Amino acid sequence: MDLRKIAFLETYTLENDAGIMGAILVTDSDTKPLEFRVTAPIKPTNFQKTLYGDVLLEHILTELVSVPLLNAINEEIDLILVRDSLFLGVNEKQGVRVVRVLSEDEGHSKVGKTVQELASSNGSPKTYVETGKKNESELPEIKAKLSFISEHRNLIEPFDRLKIACEQVHLQKTGE
Repeated sequence: MDLRKIAFLETYTLENDAGIMGAILVTDSDTKPLEFRVTAPIKPTNFQKTLYGDVLLEHILTELVSVPLLNAINEEIDLILVRDSLFLGVNEKQGVRVVRVLSEDEGHSKVGKTVQELASSNGSPKTYVETGKKNESELPEIKAKLSFISEHRNLIEPFDRLKIACEQVHLQKTGE
């Protein structure tokens, strides 16, 4: 498995309960942007909140954010990186592996078979990865490929770019 094109999948929660936007950034292995897509704000109704209950956010992230964004991109991607563990459910919806990236404070207490530390350069924060049960056996290979990239690039930083990009898109659409 080569990692020539990586997708970073993230959400942005709008202020004043205005909804959730989803975004995907496809990059090369140096995390240089190749493609960007964003959803319109998703604002569940009170009725939907009642019907979905505790699974509402998982439904939004998987069915209303992930699937449409993955269908919309033109680039062929090799791996999807996410920050929210609810996105790991996307592994069941399509064929590209989804891996969660954790920062040092999120991952160091969970290191084991399902959470593994990536190699990093001096001075970079420690980064960890995990995946769902479907791709658990592939995690050592994925870790090795991502470690090569994380020695030169901070794999958390593209998620910060995505949040800022969502904020900018939202401000442009609202005219603020």
